[in-house]
Amino acid sequence: MGKYTKEDIKRLVQEQEVKFIRLQFTDILGTIKNVEIPVSQLDKALDNKMMFDGSSIEGFVRIEESDMYLFPDYDTFMIFPWTATKGKVARLICDIARPDGTPFAGDPRSNLKRLLKEMEELGFTNFNLGPEPEFFLFKLDEKGEPTLEVNDHGGYFDLAPTDLGENCRRDIVLELEEMGFEIEASHHEVAPGQHEIDFKYADAVSACDNIQTFKLVVKTIARKHGLHATFMPKPLFGEAGSGMHFNVSLFKGKENAFYDEATELGLSETATQFMAGVLAHVKGFTAVINPTINSYKRLVPGYEAPCYVAWSAQNRSPLIRIPSSRGVSTRVEVRSVDPSANPYLAMAVILEAGLEGIRQKMTPPAAINRNIYVMSEEERKANGIDNLPVSLDEALKLLAEDEVVKNALGEHIYENFKEAKEIECEMFRTQVHQWERDMYMKMY
Repeated sequence: MGKYTKEDIKRLVQEQEVKFIRLQFTDILGTIKNVEIPVSQLDKALDNKMMFDGSSIEGFVRIEESDMYLFPDYDTFMIFPWTATKGKVARLICDIARPDGTPFAGDPRSNLKRLLKEMEELGFTNFNLGPEPEFFLFKLDEKGEPTLEVNDHGGYFDLAPTDLGENCRRDIVLELEEMGFEIEASHHEVAPGQHEIDFKYADAVSACDNIQTFKLVVKTIARKHGLHATFMPKPLFGEAGSGMHFNVSLFKGKENAFYDEATELGLSETATQFMAGVLAHVKGFTAVINPTINSYKRLVPGYEAPCYVAWSAQNRSPLIRIPSSRGVSTRVEVRSVDPSANPYLAMAVILEAGLEGIRQKMTPPAAINRNIYVMSEEERKANGIDNLPVSLDEALKLLAEDEVVKNALGEHIYENFKEAKEIECEMFRTQVHQWERDMYMKMY
């Protein structure tokens, strides 16, 4: 959120009476982890000498190679505004390193930085992301556990009194702004209890850091309102699920490489090639951007979520949409990402797929400017519109066949991600669900 030196951080910690520092990082599954230290250990942390046991983190390392180091990014220093006036808590987001100081291949944040170096070798200076994360608010029961009872019956852009989540959402926005976020919009979404808060785009790594911070703030402030915030893609049957659209753009210096005023749509050759790469590999990286069993309950026709591989500059049913803004705001909106995705891995696979499109000078298929949801299967086939995977199991098989996406993850992340998700699929397959009891218990 700012530019800090080691001295800046030490001064702010003293002035603001910070007592604890959370050294945060993200595991392969996208879960925020942290090692909390007293302020007396701050110098050690800032000198990259803070060690932790990597064998206890999902998908990191075996116990015999467990020593890992936390390398804090000074620019991510932030004091949590909701902590006590005296005894405040601050955080630093960290990269993970091996004992010899080299980046750990299983660290999603470091892996994204690896791909950004590839981007720079192609002549680009920045890959920007503007995310649109959605979430649900549910009431808590008397034990503090989440229920399926929403606290409003609002719809898209509704106002109070229908939108009873407005006060909670407003407090979330105020906390985020105090932490340095530039909030562009906040509103009720389509489903009851569903909300969206959009914040300004940033460079790839900072934007992913912001998503993780955003999730933490939303959950924390919701709890203060007696609510549970969830980024589960589809918590309610029969209602729209939650997405996290990624608005992405490549830059060369201050120039948006996706913009070309001389073309009919204002899109450069770089933009169309990038988009072609994303469309060519999206089935391969769907397991990464839609990483849960539940993700595929969202990717069904009829609820605005994209489930077909197509693009358009005119309507919102395709997987990729080109928003109308041009010039520096020209961007490609990837609409299939959901908020259960690890943002660092989602960014990595989208970037690498797009760069592959540029390297191979790919051409995207023709734009689909009709509502795909009302097209028949024959019409979709005639227009070359393919389906996204319909289950995590299918998505994992397609991931295994896509070398570009696997290279974007790196061998360590790919193998550990695949293993964790295959276990998840098997657990779901062998579990007996309430639907089965309701369907079959009396019938047979």
